[in-house]
Amino acid sequence: MPILLSESDAPSLADLVGFVNVRVPGLVSAVEDGTQFDRHTKVQGIGSLASAGTREISFIVSAKYESELASTQACAVAMQASLADSRGSRAAESSAADNTHACDKSPYATVICREPYLFYAVVAGWFEQACRPEPAAAIHPSAVVADDATVDPSATIGPNVVIGARSFIGANTRIEANCTVGDDCEVGPDSVIYPNVTLYERVRVGARAIIHAGVVLGADGFGFAPNPMAGKGAWGKIAQLGGVRIGDDVEIGANTTIDRGALEDTTIGNGVKLDNLIMIAHNCQIGDHTAMAACVGMAGSTIVGQRCIIGGAAMFAGHLTVVDDVQISGGTAVTSDVRKAGRYTGVYPFDQHTDWQKNAAVLGQLSTLRRRLRDLERRDSGV
Repeated sequence: MPILLSESDAPSLADLVGFVNVRVPGLVSAVEDGTQFDRHTKVQGIGSLASAGTREISFIVSAKYESELASTQACAVAMQASLADSRGSRAAESSAADNTHACDKSPYATVICREPYLFYAVVAGWFEQACRPEPAAAIHPSAVVADDATVDPSATIGPNVVIGARSFIGANTRIEANCTVGDDCEVGPDSVIYPNVTLYERVRVGARAIIHAGVVLGADGFGFAPNPMAGKGAWGKIAQLGGVRIGDDVEIGANTTIDRGALEDTTIGNGVKLDNLIMIAHNCQIGDHTAMAACVGMAGSTIVGQRCIIGGAAMFAGHLTVVDDVQISGGTAVTSDVRKAGRYTGVYPFDQHTDWQKNAAVLGQLSTLRRRLRDLERRDSGV
């Protein structure tokens, strides 16, 4: 990884750990000095065990990467206490077996923490903020802001942004170039909306949201009624009168779309994380802290509970209910309610095409084969 900060701007390891414990109290329990680096070492960046240099901090989340600790150049490594203790014990045993007094310390400083991956997330966020200073609060001259819209004085509005009537932009929020915020919208404080995002009318976004480029919130849901009076197969459009309501601390990936509700709002709970290219249809409800990987498709009126994890390209048939704490494997087609917490998978394994054709043909005759097997079992049992 490249050095992110100059030495004069870089924090000491102790200062960086202090910041982490302010953000997540109790995450780091101790810092152990190494033979070459200690808590006073300046930390100029962050990297993997393999890529980190002598002025960068790293982390280890699994014992399967332990072999990389011997060769890492990182000045500090975050790890769980159990791993640090086991390494110290093995080093002491090795020294005793060799009848030596070799020091069992590593050259890098060791940061003892409960969750190294969370430590990495917090530290990476710190470097992101340090390397990308917030722009000064201002409304760009090319922006078009309705006379009765309210923009907090601390907000930043970029070039060619349009903000509609009666909309509200909260404190310290940044809306980047070419975004459209429709009428009667609300964007909460400390949010970031990246370029080319569209909020249709009556979209509410909570605090600390991150909305990536190309997102569309509040387009019409796919609602049509058969209209035989207009001709065979004709459709009549159903007006979508609801809105979209996004909770606090939500992140929405690039080119994801969330349609407005037909009558009630489509709702996304607090802490939800959505990857790129997700489609959420009208009237859906997503519970707090649920996460979805890319390309999930969710048909209308699907209700997903809290703390669910949805794998990439999973499909939901619509008008379904999924309870809390469910994991759906990538590529799974969910066609009925999920009423019990747990992990669910419904992926047809790929194969060479000719073999797949044969297996698909067999699957198409399962009901017939089942009936024949049942008849044979009855005949053998004399029923």
